[in-house]
Amino acid sequence: MSERNVPFSRNWPIPEEKSEDAGLGTVQIHNNVIAVIAHEAANRVPGVVELSGTLVDELVDIIGKRHRDRGVRVAVESENTIIVELTAVLEYGVYIPEVCGKLQLEVRKSIEELTGKRVQAVNISVQSIRRAVKDSAEGGVK
Repeated sequence: MSERNVPFSRNWPIPEEKSEDAGLGTVQIHNNVIAVIAHEAANRVPGVVELSGTLVDELVDIIGKRHRDRGVRVAVESENTIIVELTAVLEYGVYIPEVCGKLQLEVRKSIEELTGKRVQAVNISVQSIRRAVKDSAEGGVK
């Protein structure tokens, strides 16, 4: 399946390979779990102000249903390969290609370490730049 034809769905599970000799069953990691891992990884990258979602994401945030997967889309390329798309707001004055490169590496590393799945691509759309205003309660990416 080509990258353009990958279906994006927040709750589509990524099935774990079945181990016939273990006989323990299967494990499914849902896309929202991958999205939270990506968001937490972005929180560690200097120069990233926030991950920003769509208008629908903003409305969902207002009613308090979720906020840790905002600005992150996850697609299943194959059983053990995924693609992540991030919509980011970066800090004004940073070198955008460098920050995006660090963001891609950090997200890939975190997802692969925590899930055992291969990240084929981390695509970033820089939606805006602005001066960073850190919220002392959260201390990072919103």
